[in-house]
Amino acid sequence: MTTKKVKAALKNFGLPRLIIAGFLLLLLIMAPFVGADLPTQISNIINRFSWNGILVLAMVPMVHSGCGLNFGLPLGIISGLLGATLSIEFGFTGPLSFLAAILIATPFALILGTLYGWLLNKIKGGEMMIATYVGFSSVSFMCMMWLILPYHSPNMVWGLSGKGLRTTISLEGYYIGALANFLQINIGSISIPTGTLLFFALLAFCIWAFLHTKTGTAMTAVGSNPAFAKAAGINVDKIRMLSVIMSTWLAAIGILVYEQGFGFIQLYMAPFYMALPAVSAILIGGASVNKATIMNVIVGTILFQGIVTMTPTVMNNMIHMDMSEVIRIIASMGMILFALTRKTEGSK
Repeated sequence: MTTKKVKAALKNFGLPRLIIAGFLLLLLIMAPFVGADLPTQISNIINRFSWNGILVLAMVPMVHSGCGLNFGLPLGIISGLLGATLSIEFGFTGPLSFLAAILIATPFALILGTLYGWLLNKIKGGEMMIATYVGFSSVSFMCMMWLILPYHSPNMVWGLSGKGLRTTISLEGYYIGALANFLQINIGSISIPTGTLLFFALLAFCIWAFLHTKTGTAMTAVGSNPAFAKAAGINVDKIRMLSVIMSTWLAAIGILVYEQGFGFIQLYMAPFYMALPAVSAILIGGASVNKATIMNVIVGTILFQGIVTMTPTVMNNMIHMDMSEVIRIIASMGMILFALTRKTEGSK
């Protein structure tokens, strides 16, 4: 009986995730033997999970409504970046600037999410392709706007001309560590960003609770069988738009949480590189194009960020050469390729 339960548990967990988890465990075991500081690496994995968790969580509403994986995540990220830069421009400092950034980013996310949802409702069946175009075009458009918009804060604009925003903006004196330093726990060399983890847990609980409400159940019904949902009297287009708005807002909040941990605002092409890792993480966690859970988010983010963190460290110490960025790119691109291939196979 116990053997059957173990086999059932392993089957539910899935062979791909089991292999990735085994590889991550192997890297953690190898770390001390190649001279890597294991507690520091564990701390890095926890921190990277806390930074990226909400961006992955942003995938859940659109998956549930049948809109597919949100490759248009940069649209929400841009909303968050507008909130971040405007909070600094308006003179907010310290943790208050983080709250201001959220409040300023929210209307941008609601407006852009509504337009994005309207577009996806007009082109049903090709949502992920359209979402990819939306992500690419919005990043390209904002690359011009970051240079044109009338920002004047000396902490953000180019020093020589006094116009246009810098590629990278330091958050020192603003909301760096606004969540990470709150109730932070230090166990030896392991640092646990309690505030960030609690914030992720709060949003994850809110999404879980919402999906168990009448509207949330309707959203799941729309994603599972839109024709049946319509016959049951559910406004399919309205529910789909709500899911897109939720996803866009979560992406805006997610990038602000990422920035407070990372310590910098990254503009121009940076949002372009955030969508694929988030999509890959939730797929690796066991989600599909029409079903995703909070557990998929947690497992996928830990596995993805764990591999991306540990692989360069262990390999660098083995070959005694600093090739961390090259190895990190190879590892992350490999994970992304695996996840997207798995999605394609699952949708046949």
